[in-house]
Amino acid sequence: MQSQSSTQPGWLRSYYFARAAFSIAWIAAAILLSGQSHLTVFLLVIYPAWDALANLVDARVNGGLKANSSQALNVVVSSITALAVIVAISNSTYAVLAVFGVWAILSGLLQLSTAVRRWRYYGAQWVMILSGGQSGLAGGFMISRSLGAVAPTILDITPYVGFGAFYFLLSAIWLVVAAYRNADA
Repeated sequence: MQSQSSTQPGWLRSYYFARAAFSIAWIAAAILLSGQSHLTVFLLVIYPAWDALANLVDARVNGGLKANSSQALNVVVSSITALAVIVAISNSTYAVLAVFGVWAILSGLLQLSTAVRRWRYYGAQWVMILSGGQSGLAGGFMISRSLGAVAPTILDITPYVGFGAFYFLLSAIWLVVAAYRNADA
């Protein structure tokens, strides 16, 4: 059986590619279904739910929730967010955007923490650090937009998801390149 440290880069590559693929599919669905309220409700709930599941699986692969407190907290925050989106939908699209903004800030800080911790052991986390930081900024922007006069739609969330997809894809590619370099060394 391989040790965690020798399997980690392979896991992270697969994990980051899966996160990017899900986000890209979500964006495509959001654009195609933006006028269909029942389907966009599903998309708005499934995105933080997916984040909770992805963090749970990743934490379990990497020693469990106790060993990965930032991801354990991210599972809780993302799960609560999925429920909060359900409640916010019955209020207004402004409330939904505000919920996503708060979530983006919290999950960004937790992602940043996870990336900093991983950097010491696996490297190639600078992209995830940038992503966590930008998530916090995007959250602030979403909150400010939720206070505006123009009614938000699901399309106001797609840039946030798009940047997440970009960062996950870039991280995966970075790890692929690093693996090729290490193989040639």
